[in-house]
Amino acid sequence: QVQLVESGGGLVQPGGSLRLSCAASGFSLDYYAITWFRQLPGKEREGVSSISSTDGLTYYADSVKGRFTGSRDNAKNTVYLEMNSLKPEDTAVYYCAAHWGVTVVAKWRDPNNYDYWGQGTQVTVSS
Repeated sequence: QVQLVESGGGLVQPGGSLRLSCAASGFSLDYYAITWFRQLPGKEREGVSSISSTDGLTYYADSVKGRFTGSRDNAKNTVYLEMNSLKPEDTAVYYCAAHWGVTVVAKWRDPNNYDYWGQGTQVTVSS
């Protein structure tokens, strides 16, 4: 069964850090670009960060650049999102999504381009 499972979300104070994980089962992530999206109720999903397959290049939304870092461990079939200097506006449900091939610069933020999705993990930044 093909599955992506996110973990690592939770409640954190402003300025704090969290590390999200996206673990794949039923398929290998080696040849998939993985993108993290986030979504608030009633809002569209926003592309936050993407890490390409093969070369591991990373891409970020302007709102998180310099604070979030994406990485992947293909041996563990897992992708990570390290989130630092968190702000209340980072509060959302975070999803990982897989796209066969490399990250396409002009398309990675479009949720319609993905083959598999996780169930999401809640991140709440509040004092």
